[in-house]
Amino acid sequence: MGYRHARRLLTAGLLVALLPAGLTAAQASTPALNVLADWQLNEAPGATVMQDSSGNGITGVIGSAVHTGFTAAGVTGYRWDFTSPTAPPPKPERLVKATSTRLNPGSKDFAISFRYRTTNPFGNIVQKGQATTSGGQIKFELPGGKVTCLVRGLAGKRAVTTLNTYRDGIWHTVRCVRTVAGLTMTVTDDVGTVLETRKIAGPTGDLTNRYPISIAGKTNCDQASITCDYFSGDIDWVRVEMAP
Repeated sequence: MGYRHARRLLTAGLLVALLPAGLTAAQASTPALNVLADWQLNEAPGATVMQDSSGNGITGVIGSAVHTGFTAAGVTGYRWDFTSPTAPPPKPERLVKATSTRLNPGSKDFAISFRYRTTNPFGNIVQKGQATTSGGQIKFELPGGKVTCLVRGLAGKRAVTTLNTYRDGIWHTVRCVRTVAGLTMTVTDDVGTVLETRKIAGPTGDLTNRYPISIAGKTNCDQASITCDYFSGDIDWVRVEMAP
């Protein structure tokens, strides 16, 4: 199956998974989310800039330890060799970072999605801000191989975690949507089958911080008082959507 065809199937499957009972796709189209950044992670080996295919120009800086141009079964993505997520020293060269004030959702609805695979039961995949960050935090992590989506804003903190583990070396797509009503996270496989949908009610409120979006670990850590939680595995693409 071609990459773009698979993404269309995944999008369709996610939409069906998120439809409340009795609503048509057209009725469920609000809140409307626009693609703000679409990082396909398909740069050539040795690339230093993560390109944004959305047309919004939100590029990123690729650390020297990230393997770009990794190809398997028709998929080109980034690969991170195994490393301990907590053992010193810190390895900032493992990170990919995108910096833009446009990545701050404030109080708007937003969604972050990505396609990944790993055999490891740990690692932060995508995040913006950290636990003590003034202005809030967004984080996707893999405690025990389960996927957690956490959002902390001025109105509170909400988190959802999958019931199942996804550390089998198979590609999975994760999408987490934040609205004023709460969080909804969906995990699908490569043919668009919904494997899990997890929800939690409650507002999180304004989320605006000075941190970049980082991929594969924390930006502010020393592996002593603050662990870096490095991700080991492969990521195919990452997408950020935002309400107008």
